[in-house]
Amino acid sequence: MDERSAVSWVRMFNEFDTTAIEIDVERWERRALLEMFAKFDEPYHGVCVRVDCTETFRFAKESGLSIFLSLQHRSLKAANGLAAMKTRIVGDKVFAFETIHGGSAVGRANGTIGFGHYPYRAGIAEFAREGAKVFEAVKERDDLERFPYQNLIRYSVLPWLDFTSISHARDYSRADSAPRVTFGKITESGGRRTMPVSIHAHHALMDGSHVAEFVEAFQGYLARPED
Repeated sequence: MDERSAVSWVRMFNEFDTTAIEIDVERWERRALLEMFAKFDEPYHGVCVRVDCTETFRFAKESGLSIFLSLQHRSLKAANGLAAMKTRIVGDKVFAFETIHGGSAVGRANGTIGFGHYPYRAGIAEFAREGAKVFEAVKERDDLERFPYQNLIRYSVLPWLDFTSISHARDYSRADSAPRVTFGKITESGGRRTMPVSIHAHHALMDGSHVAEFVEAFQGYLARPED
């Protein structure tokens, strides 16, 4: 990776500690795109696709794991194998993170939501079981603790809706470049289960081809939950 310069240690909290390599923007092939899209009020572009989640759904059910967290793990496994999904703008610099984690909204009994954060694990069962503990802890609180760093993907789930498009609330005064991934309602037809997935990515860091690579990798891991 010749375009990367110095190694910078980015200290997170506890299991979210990771390393990030600063990219030499002057020599980066996406320099012009960064200069253009970083100035946009809305630099994110998004698509909605449908994926087949039959095998992962079945695996989660049979293993007693959260379906949402199992799907999230397959998505994170795909993301952690793609450089574009692990690149973030931090201040006026660009970093390639070693590991990307997950974060999501968590529904509470009173009709509100909180935020859960899930450290990435290589194994789906370990990730889902640790994540389930986070879920329960967030449900019992009433705060809105937001992960302060960007080495994650921001997930949402709308299990009630088989959507074909989606938009997100954005605070344009807050710099952010983390992708947003939303899962929709899982439906069954002909013995197969599918769901809509919305993906929003910062255009300075990812083009449509990168999103397509992510979707292909995600679909591959959904078909192999034991991997």
